[in-house]
Amino acid sequence: MGAYDDIFRASVEDPERFWLDAAGALDWHVAPTRALDSSNPPFYRWFPDGELNVAHNALDRHVEAGRGGQAALVYDSPVTQTQRTYTYSELRDEVARFAGVLVGLGVGVGDRVVIYMPMVPEAAVAMLACARIGAVHSVVFGGFAPKELAVRIDDATPTVIVSASCGIEGKRVIEYKPLLDKAIELSEHKPAKQVILQRPQAEAAMGENDVDWAEAMNGATPAHPVPVKATDPLYILYTSGTTGKPKGVVRDGGGYAVALAWSMPNVYAVGPGETIFTASDVGWVVGHSYIVYAPLLAGATTILYEGKPVGTPDAGQFWRVVADHKVKSLFTAPTAFRAIKKEDPNAEHLPEYDVSSLKYLFLAGERLDPETYHWASDTLGIPVIDHWWQTETGWPIVANPAGIELLPVKPGSPTRPLPGWDVQVLDTAGRPVGAGEDGAIVVKLPMPPGALPTLWNDDERFVQSYMAAFDGYYLTGDGGNIDDEGYVYVMGRTDDVINVAGHRLSTGSMEEVLASHPDVAECAVIGVADSMKGQLPRGFVVLKAGVEPDEDKLRAELVQLVRDQIGAVASLKDVAVVAALPKTRSGKILRKTMRGIADGHDEPVPSTIESADVLDALRPVLRRE
Repeated sequence: MGAYDDIFRASVEDPERFWLDAAGALDWHVAPTRALDSSNPPFYRWFPDGELNVAHNALDRHVEAGRGGQAALVYDSPVTQTQRTYTYSELRDEVARFAGVLVGLGVGVGDRVVIYMPMVPEAAVAMLACARIGAVHSVVFGGFAPKELAVRIDDATPTVIVSASCGIEGKRVIEYKPLLDKAIELSEHKPAKQVILQRPQAEAAMGENDVDWAEAMNGATPAHPVPVKATDPLYILYTSGTTGKPKGVVRDGGGYAVALAWSMPNVYAVGPGETIFTASDVGWVVGHSYIVYAPLLAGATTILYEGKPVGTPDAGQFWRVVADHKVKSLFTAPTAFRAIKKEDPNAEHLPEYDVSSLKYLFLAGERLDPETYHWASDTLGIPVIDHWWQTETGWPIVANPAGIELLPVKPGSPTRPLPGWDVQVLDTAGRPVGAGEDGAIVVKLPMPPGALPTLWNDDERFVQSYMAAFDGYYLTGDGGNIDDEGYVYVMGRTDDVINVAGHRLSTGSMEEVLASHPDVAECAVIGVADSMKGQLPRGFVVLKAGVEPDEDKLRAELVQLVRDQIGAVASLKDVAVVAALPKTRSGKILRKTMRGIADGHDEPVPSTIESADVLDALRPVLRRE
């Protein structure tokens, strides 16, 4: 038995003691005497008698410990050619001043603030300022359409909205203020004020309820941290729901801070003074947890990157950031690496930079196909760590815990459950399945600290969405299996399992096979309706840059590959070569949307789509027009 086994066993045998010990890493206004309130399942509450301030723990605590001069946040923006470093002291002072701005605008404990910002330092400042005064932030991805923003305004009912004049997507400047104005016009709830950060790339026209960020900061009185209950909400983060109405995932401050502070050294192997580069966006859970809160709670240096993996200006930007800032751990989505691999298949940009500081690459957000794993591993020569988690969970469920011990890698598996997560696989009747058998991946309750305690103002939907399917378990919505060594295999959302003539087949398995072809950069397989067999799989592949094969020959090779590796039962006979796949801004392929269009439905374009043009180009292929 190794270190991982010992720590995992301690976490499930005596979670109370395990998490109280972990809570000792933080400063508490009132230290908790017990870890878990389980009096009202499935509504579990962590550290019910504790009080703390998360922003104090992320900033002031380190300054008071004499580390105020260390770099806390580095802003790196290739799209504006800007770099700026904030020390812990500087970031604390900025946050305290903006907290004062919010107090001056009438924001108090428990009030909501919607943050609609691009990837600029002020987005992190606004989040931490809310935490400092006990307000609840709800970050909405910058550039979201007005209708989607309006839905979130009506659900969260913010006192104030914080935004910017524009964001920059690649080479495009997107003006935010008109989108925000339209959203407020559409929403029933009207915020009292909007604070607008003016950026030089576009100046926003200001209205009577608009407050200029710079002016407000000049006249602000810094605010001190306000202790709040550990069970009070820190933020609301909306995630898409099956009904169309987004689900407001609530995050409590105490449990979240404890879990994140524990995860940094144990999962990501990043400690005080070391640097993590999380290439995501503050609008997503990854950005909340591993750009803003976790690195600062751990006293590390975090990189806030405004740019893309490719095109701003080239496929070497991640390597440049690593070299410039001596990054130890890099965390991004597999999509980002597939984009780099497609643009620069031989990694010709890599030798231009000294990336010797980089010790680990972490990938999450969607399934890591073995092909991309091998490419990244061979290219970088460092551990590549696939890990799996969700908006709802706040931090990883399954990972290879680099800071505890590196377990043997099995490509296709994010490795084993992390301490605190009792992961199981059940059949449709709720019975545990055998090793290697597919079923619904669930987590036995209570979930560890950091996971959602409920949905914003919707306890009933929380129960129905996550808790009702199997009594005593959280339903992840993902299917897969656990092998005889405890390795978890996540094969995709349960609706990505298709039924071909009575055979349940994972589209994830077929994608694995397609992605293994040397000409394929990325791919998607969807199940489309078929009158004879119920469903049939259709494959869509994007080729690597510079590859110009005989498409008929390639299609035949791909079909044969699936037949050889999965069997004729897979019935994959239809593979299309396409220029690009439609994705969300966080890099997830929109398989459900593709499936709906292919089945002839009037499928709405998701609000999270990165480029609607890609979907428009694909529509005739999906519909065989």
